[in-house]
Amino acid sequence: MRKKTATNPKKMLARHDKLVHSEDVKVVSHVQREEGEWIINTVMIEGVDVPFRYKRKKKYKDLSGARVNLTYYPDQISVAGIQMEVMSVVRIKIA
Repeated sequence: MRKKTATNPKKMLARHDKLVHSEDVKVVSHVQREEGEWIINTVMIEGVDVPFRYKRKKKYKDLSGARVNLTYYPDQISVAGIQMEVMSVVRIKIA
């Protein structure tokens, strides 16, 4: 039997000190692309210059213009040998 994970943002924030939770933020753009068997979703939030990324097994509806609640942590990825700051999304829900 699998252990149930916490999906409540308050519980998640209490357990992991690097997590950040933002509520009712507006999505400016949403791009989905295939990477192997995963769909990589990149979301840009109004007033923030850093992309928010998360993976899904299937394509998701376009979130452009929607208001969402995000739980994420700062991360870095390497693109063509250049380190780039991103936000890795743990939880995203339409507000």
